[in-house]
Amino acid sequence: MPVRDAVSTDIDEICSLIEEHARYEGNDELRLDRAEMARHLFGPDPKAWVVLAENEAGEVAGMAFCSWSFSTWEARPGIWLDDLYVRPENRRSGLGRELLDALRARTDGRVEWDMQEGNDRAAAFYADLGARPVSGWVRYRWRA
Repeated sequence: MPVRDAVSTDIDEICSLIEEHARYEGNDELRLDRAEMARHLFGPDPKAWVVLAENEAGEVAGMAFCSWSFSTWEARPGIWLDDLYVRPENRRSGLGRELLDALRARTDGRVEWDMQEGNDRAAAFYADLGARPVSGWVRYRWRA
């Protein structure tokens, strides 16, 4: 199976994927501190985790960057998908679906994420999976 949990030696690849995704979305300025990200993912008190997808050549081709969530209304944990990214040359090979299937298998709760408005290809992909937009809710953000 081309999907696996990331390990600490994957930190450079993880950060590169995040930076590539940022550039793809129009943010050419993002540069991550590898040591800080490693602490958040693999330190003594991890805050998030990553699942990696590999192509047929065994190269890292994409990732799902996640953290646990909890729904009081469903009384069960779920997964917050912060970032799903498959490198352009590996798209349409089923790796995005493999990553999301791997997340679905980890919880009987919700798997939730945001999508940038106007991303029609992503919306069609998610709809094909059976995922639907959450109507009636507005996302808020409070920064320190």
